Amino acid sequence: MNIAIVGATGNVGRKTLEVLEKKDLSIDNLYLLASSDSEGKKINYKGKDYKIIDLKKFDFSKVKIAFFAAGGKISEKFAEKAAKDCLVIDNSSYFRMDPDVPLIVPQVNAHDLYNIKKNIIANPNCSTAQLVIALKPLHDLYVIKRVVISTYQSVSGAGKASMDELIEQTKSVLNGQKVQSQNFSKQIAFNAIPHIDIFLDNGYTKEEIKMANETKKILDDKINLTATCVRLPISVSHSESINLEFEKTFSLNDVKNVLNNSDGCQVIDERVDGGYITPIEAEGKYETFISRIREDKTIKNGLNLWIVSDNLLRGAALNAVEIAEKLIENNLYGK
Repeated sequence: MNIAIVGATGNVGRKTLEVLEKKDLSIDNLYLLASSDSEGKKINYKGKDYKIIDLKKFDFSKVKIAFFAAGGKISEKFAEKAAKDCLVIDNSSYFRMDPDVPLIVPQVNAHDLYNIKKNIIANPNCSTAQLVIALKPLHDLYVIKRVVISTYQSVSGAGKASMDELIEQTKSVLNGQKVQSQNFSKQIAFNAIPHIDIFLDNGYTKEEIKMANETKKILDDKINLTATCVRLPISVSHSESINLEFEKTFSLNDVKNVLNNSDGCQVIDERVDGGYITPIEAEGKYETFISRIREDKTIKNGLNLWIVSDNLLRGAALNAVEIAEKLIENNLYGK
């Protein structure tokens, strides 16, 4: 098994390497790709230094699977070319809504891996990935009619430069200096910004529409979803406040049991101080954590949830590697 990682020097690329190492996937040859600016630099994997290769010079026929973790513009330019020679798992948004490209969260719709047409598989938005993992077992039991979601997303979802900006702004505020904003529309330090991605004509942001469209494609196109996406001054992990309306009645005990026994989920829900998960506790962990489980008495068959997950893992690197595991397990890779 030969594998390439495009964007190996970035946040998601490095996390992909971490996950591959922890899962101890059997890899014969590993190729780390990035822009020409990084060519020749070294990244250590399992005690061995690997030189970065210029993406533009790489021959993808050398590998069976290529992870793309370098953003939509790179995927637009190189993914389909690579897919002529290997199977591409793409972390960007570029192919997600392509009807001929499966959008996969293995715990939810691994069966769609049997319908690969372009030799490309898309990873969902990080906020969508953790959401559908929690929704899937509940939808199977009670049939979800409507989802109202507010997200509280970390700056790592916007890349390393945004993480650095949070650190620098925090220092500036604490030192009484003027704050400079380059990657965000407003100051992010000690603030909350209800704006992720570009605004659309309908008043929603692209991030909010992504969540609705991707949930429909992955889980069920009959589900109605409305979202408000907010960026918080948190390094890693996305949190989501979720209000659900089911077609069927439910019991809280059954909800907790089914979630706690579902792949990728862990319930931590004690009605005491600290009996819930926060972003800092989810960092570095693979699970989607579910807390604050309670009935919404204002609607029929209503439920409220709080879910938290490491966005760089669950929403990106881990999900991509789990897709690869499913492909290998079912011998679905390669031509």
